Amino acid sequence: MSRALPKYNKRRVVFIGGAAAVVLSGAVIAGSALAGTPDKSSTAQSARTLSDPGTISCPDVKSQLPAVPASAQAEVDRNLTLLDTQIAEANKRLVDTVGQGGANFVQNAILGPLKDKRVSTIDRIAIAIGRQGTKPTGLDSLATCALNAGGTDVGGTETGGTDTGATDTATPSATASATDAAGGTDTTTAAGTISCPDVKSQLPAVPASAQAEVDRNLTLLDTQIAEANKRLVDTVGQGGANFVQNAILGPLKDKRVSTIDRIAIAIGRQGTKPSGLDSLAACTLTK
Repeated sequence: MSRALPKYNKRRVVFIGGAAAVVLSGAVIAGSALAGTPDKSSTAQSARTLSDPGTISCPDVKSQLPAVPASAQAEVDRNLTLLDTQIAEANKRLVDTVGQGGANFVQNAILGPLKDKRVSTIDRIAIAIGRQGTKPTGLDSLATCALNAGGTDVGGTETGGTDTGATDTATPSATASATDAAGGTDTTTAAGTISCPDVKSQLPAVPASAQAEVDRNLTLLDTQIAEANKRLVDTVGQGGANFVQNAILGPLKDKRVSTIDRIAIAIGRQGTKPSGLDSLAACTLTK
């Protein structure tokens, strides 16, 4: 009887030791699992970063306009609404393209094209006012927008932006690299080249009083193609499958619509305004 107790005690010690080992192993496994689990607050922060790419802020144009003649009010209001639409579309593109492209993706694919659109729209507003009064100047300084990321202003302010990019004017250096000829331009790159329909050959007789303005805008069409071809080269490899259409061809078409419309208006002041020229605005990418 007295010899049985030691055996019992041994069994109890072995049992307790084994249980302790199991508990210890469980603690080690649990600790390892917890160590490999991302912190919830960190995960939430990442999610917020991806879902909140920021918003685009643009200077207010309406408040900077002079008195608008009654006859121009409808056209001015229509283009002011278009400015709002352009910002909304740019903000949507900002969300849809989170994580795409390189460091300059937002500037090249969103802010740059938005500025180009705003330059053309603001110019139409100025022209409309100028038909019945004095055409306002300096409004193109309101075309540049900025990205506000996480409440921090990056590159601009909500009011009174600075026009630091390409403006809607023709330059000899730009026109030297492209021609607005049917079937395309003479510039060929590894990224392809942009081809646009010829506008000049489709025009009716141009009144002498409109010739200078028409020529200036025809030159501008060449400049726009040259700038688009340059952007095509500079952004090779950026964005997704629709990058070229969304960031280059689409904005180019918008600029050409405005420029072609100015040509038609200039001709129409002294004669019959040509119609159907907007069908020449769309361009294509040729590899």
